[in-house]
Amino acid sequence: MSNTSHNHSPAAPVLHVIGGGLAGSEAAWQAAQAGVRVILHEMRATRMTDAHKTDKLAELVCSNSFRSDDAENNAVGLLHEEMRRAGSLIMAAADANRVPAGSALAVDREGFSAMVSERLAAHPGITIVREEIDGWPPAEWQQVIIATGPLTSDALAQAILERTGAQALAFFDAIAPIVHADSIDMSVCWKQSRYDKGSADYINCPLDRQQYEAFVQALLAGEKTEFREWEKNTPYFDGCLPIEVMAERGIDTLRHGPMKPVGLTDPRTGRRPYAVVQLRQDNALGTLFNMVGFQTKLKYGEQQRIFRMIPGLENARFARLGGIHRNTFLDSPRLLDEQLRLKAEPRIRFAGQMTGVEGYVESAACGLMAGRAAAAELLGRPFTPPPQTTAHGALIHHITGGHLAESGLKTFQPMNINFGLLPPIETPTHDEEGKRLKGKERTRHRRRLMARRALADFDTWLQSREQG
Repeated sequence: MSNTSHNHSPAAPVLHVIGGGLAGSEAAWQAAQAGVRVILHEMRATRMTDAHKTDKLAELVCSNSFRSDDAENNAVGLLHEEMRRAGSLIMAAADANRVPAGSALAVDREGFSAMVSERLAAHPGITIVREEIDGWPPAEWQQVIIATGPLTSDALAQAILERTGAQALAFFDAIAPIVHADSIDMSVCWKQSRYDKGSADYINCPLDRQQYEAFVQALLAGEKTEFREWEKNTPYFDGCLPIEVMAERGIDTLRHGPMKPVGLTDPRTGRRPYAVVQLRQDNALGTLFNMVGFQTKLKYGEQQRIFRMIPGLENARFARLGGIHRNTFLDSPRLLDEQLRLKAEPRIRFAGQMTGVEGYVESAACGLMAGRAAAAELLGRPFTPPPQTTAHGALIHHITGGHLAESGLKTFQPMNINFGLLPPIETPTHDEEGKRLKGKERTRHRRRLMARRALADFDTWLQSREQG
């Protein structure tokens, strides 16, 4: 989709998007492509956050991975494909800045955010304003999307709390360290993807039993960042647990989690190691690798000491050490309607992690929906979200309360996209070639059928007259 495909007159309706992260960038792009004038407000570099390093739009703060790109067997891969079909800027930038990561989609984070920034700045319908919105959006702003993410400024967060009348929920996200590739000892480590899927895209650091147990003990004894009093009861998001928190759950937890050795063979021994640390390429040049699953709240000095106990990383130089930040999200099922509008004030929409979606792709997908919905409203067109059989529809259904009501649960927690959010599908006992399906094979076949249904339904939704 061309980024100069629409002419915008000064009289065109205006959408204000607050926050230039993944969700805000995608929302601005989608709305501008629909013919709406967009003012995108981003406080960086006027005011920085604790986690951002640049003033680029859509900066990736944590990992550089968009997770699986397998649209037939993985729900996040399905979400990727739906976004591509909807003309997603975030997916276009991710595809253009891909780095090797097996069957996953990982990106050169600098190239990715630079491309998003350049495309948005060049769009004739988008004006980028570098300023902090330090209170509730002015009444004269007809349509607003708030997509300020987990690092919302205190002043805006307070305004949101006062307007919603609800105590926002919060949890902690942690960041993994990044290592300079030329400081990794490749006489000890080797390149291989699990089960040799894709190219040999990961660097693997092997540990024997004695090394593994010493490493776990060091994690447990290492000095950690202390939380402030008001943070102490804040839970972690399970998909982003610090490595030392996992270690506290039992001596073998890590070797069944991020340090699992399955599908890997140490070429020096010809055998599977007892445990392994995987490093994934973090930039296009291949000069930086991040430690997969190694989010941490260890103090910086402790990180360097303990992570250099890992075979092959004895002389590691760290481009970035791990960290932890607080993440805030709304009680969306109670506060938002199916178009992501604030029920009490429908001119305001929320998008991204603030709504309780978790993950880069989910945040951008939420922005995609919010941008399209706001544009439709400004242009006087009807809008309904995609059906629940699609990845986008299932995600919106979950965060706006459908799944909560159906499950009978009383609490709302952040959620990554997964096939469990989509309506079930009847699975035949045999595949297309007549082969009987059992166990995991039947599960995989069911997922493929759900993915095909999702893409067919999403295409129908895109082509419908409602979407213009």
